[in-house]
Amino acid sequence: MTGSEASPSFRLAYVPGVTPSKWVRIWNERLPDIPLTLLQVSAAEAPDVLRGSGADAGFVRLPIDRTGLAAIPLYTETTVVVVPKDHVVASVDEVSTADLADEIVLHPLDDTLDWEGLPGRPAIERPATTADAIELVAAGIGVLVVPQSLARLHHRKDLTYRTVTDAPESRVALSFLDGEPTDLVEEFIGIVRGRTVNSTRGRPQTPPQPKQRKRPETAGAGRGPAAGKTGGKNLRGGSGGAKGGKGGKGGKPRRRP
Repeated sequence: MTGSEASPSFRLAYVPGVTPSKWVRIWNERLPDIPLTLLQVSAAEAPDVLRGSGADAGFVRLPIDRTGLAAIPLYTETTVVVVPKDHVVASVDEVSTADLADEIVLHPLDDTLDWEGLPGRPAIERPATTADAIELVAAGIGVLVVPQSLARLHHRKDLTYRTVTDAPESRVALSFLDGEPTDLVEEFIGIVRGRTVNSTRGRPQTPPQPKQRKRPETAGAGRGPAAGKTGGKNLRGGSGGAKGGKGGKGGKPRRRP
């Protein structure tokens, strides 16, 4: 267990944009005596926090350096471009990276998208954070491509966002120290995966085998091959002997010559 035996606790890290409230609520319902502490960390800090035992588990954005860590991918986010509401992009439902070729596309230092080649034109300097980049977008200096949850997190009335169809996508995963999970980590994995209270943490059990019914004994069972027959009597009521043949009592008298 995490913490002391007298007072166990569970520390859950999460990166910006991830909303763990649903899983925290289920945890509090199932384990009311074990407090869960939330710790918000940046995407870059999350792996080191977990490796340094600063948290028992954490929601991270893949890809990360998985050295010493296990990760269970949970879902993939849509990637969007954040623009001012009066921008030309706001007039369509979705765009491609080619549509951003003439735009200044901001690339903050805490960007989590795994770009092979950045779209658009680069800014003179990279903003330190996504929050800083949002301020620049609002000032009309450029546009910003981010996971949709980050666009919602930094929502402003003067900004909007549209889907980018061919941009890299961000995958959210639950991560923890590699190896056999602790009981509390295993419990939280079950909650995230939707296991019920009565489940066995995903470990398969051998189902009980139905009892076999005894077959009823059939009539004449255990007897010899002649069992169940008429005891050798002739079906016509005779004693089992041959019909009256020649020389028999029931035969016709011979005519003497």
